[in-house]
Amino acid sequence: MIDFNKPYLTGKEVQYINEAVNKELHISGNGKFTKLCQQFFERRYGFKKCLLTTSCTDALEMAAILCDIQPGDEVIIPSFTFVSTANAFVLRGAKIVFADSRKDHPGIDESKIESLITSRTRVIVPVHYAGVACDMDIIMDIAKRHNLLVVEDAAHAIDSFYKGKPLGGIGHMGCFSFHETKNIQCGEGGMLIINDERFSKRAEIIWEKGTNRAEFFRGEVNKYGWVDIGSSFLPSEIIAAFLYAQLENIEVIQNRRKEIWEQYYSGLNKIIFRNQFKLPFLPNYSTKNGHMFYLVCKSLVERSALIDFLKKNNILTVFHYLSLHKSPFFHKQHDGRELPEADRYSDCLLRLPFYYELNESDLKFILDTIETI
Repeated sequence: MIDFNKPYLTGKEVQYINEAVNKELHISGNGKFTKLCQQFFERRYGFKKCLLTTSCTDALEMAAILCDIQPGDEVIIPSFTFVSTANAFVLRGAKIVFADSRKDHPGIDESKIESLITSRTRVIVPVHYAGVACDMDIIMDIAKRHNLLVVEDAAHAIDSFYKGKPLGGIGHMGCFSFHETKNIQCGEGGMLIINDERFSKRAEIIWEKGTNRAEFFRGEVNKYGWVDIGSSFLPSEIIAAFLYAQLENIEVIQNRRKEIWEQYYSGLNKIIFRNQFKLPFLPNYSTKNGHMFYLVCKSLVERSALIDFLKKNNILTVFHYLSLHKSPFFHKQHDGRELPEADRYSDCLLRLPFYYELNESDLKFILDTIETI
């Protein structure tokens, strides 16, 4: 069976974990490897402040606290996204207002955002699906004119850019994922990017369970205490050590993943004249980062048939998100608007196997098998 995903190991993960366990004074977090990971992003991408978290979900929950969401405040997010994007704000009492996807891409339809804004709107959360940028100039302009905050869900988008700017670094805050299905992974992990200095000090307090413990360890205060709400958002040094081994190899990992993306695109582009599916769309303002490769079939029936056919040929493929506005938890709270593009991607989008060690013979077999159907 050609699996859908296989986490890639560089070979140094265990070495760095051993170093963290045997040489560090503490392994509970915010030590040497945590700082190395955070500095890596600040130096490579120019982010103002980075805080490593146990997941992208935690990063989003921190962002929701920093946005000072109050019960009844409204947050605009795409319906075609993972539940964490919405849950982070629901936990603060927000009312979620779902936006539809674009016709040419699963990302949020920027042209629909402004019509959803009311006097209660506080935040827009664009999701850079498959590492492809939303049109951030449009979104930031809307946010500025309506005095809104923007939190980028960049879970898919490490090392991807919008007009030369790194994704996650454009909105007021950004959130990354290092889940095992992501380009750079540590099993479970994430990071909050703070681009607006108004939130930097409070973010660190929320990150440290609502205390000013980080200031204490830097020698800036002679004792620390409970000064705000917060939670245990920072990961252990063991997770950070694993992640740093991956970050050291980001160039090698990214180059290979982009090669796989190009091989899929060029190989499948030869057979789309049959009009059986559509390939990913890449706007001219966005780079690709090789996070995933997907097809959009014509119907749910055709996608199901393709999944079954490929599985019988030992190729494991998966669909992706189900529209959140129709979810068992939320559908009664939705305002009743039809979101046809989100539903279409829920029914028709199919993700192909994608991981660093996917070799040339496997790729050829996948392409040949798709062509036979």
